[in-house]
Amino acid sequence: MEIQHFGEPQEITIRPAAIFAFVHVTLFLLCSIALLLVAWRFWPGLIWLSLLTAGMGFYRFWFIRNIRYVITPETIRISTGIFFKRTDYVEMYRVKDYILTRPFLLQFCGLMNLTLKSTDPENPVIWLRGIPASELVDTLRTYVQHARLNNKIVELN
Repeated sequence: MEIQHFGEPQEITIRPAAIFAFVHVTLFLLCSIALLLVAWRFWPGLIWLSLLTAGMGFYRFWFIRNIRYVITPETIRISTGIFFKRTDYVEMYRVKDYILTRPFLLQFCGLMNLTLKSTDPENPVIWLRGIPASELVDTLRTYVQHARLNNKIVELN
């Protein structure tokens, strides 16, 4: 996790870890290797399918690694895409709930998944997947509380 200090307001930039992206493309790479072995043994025409599968795996790896979560005291920016970039902005005061999950494989790699539920109609659920394990939830809670105070937002249940 990259933490950049710009005076008092702190901007946190997070990317999914490389090991997380690699685990998500493992199936593509295994299929590519299997197709390559079948092409070598039985039918050479499958080499193209093997290369296509490997290309899809590399593209997916690159896509996951290009996801950026930028957290500021006012907003959460989620940037995705390689050739077609998209950036979603969620106001911090809209965040309602935090769900932190750490399946065994992520615990083993020192990673976590963080799910944020918000009142934003465009982004009701925000997933921060495969990010380094940290005290990010505490930081987010502080940012949300300050944003609600600054914007005079009162939560009614």
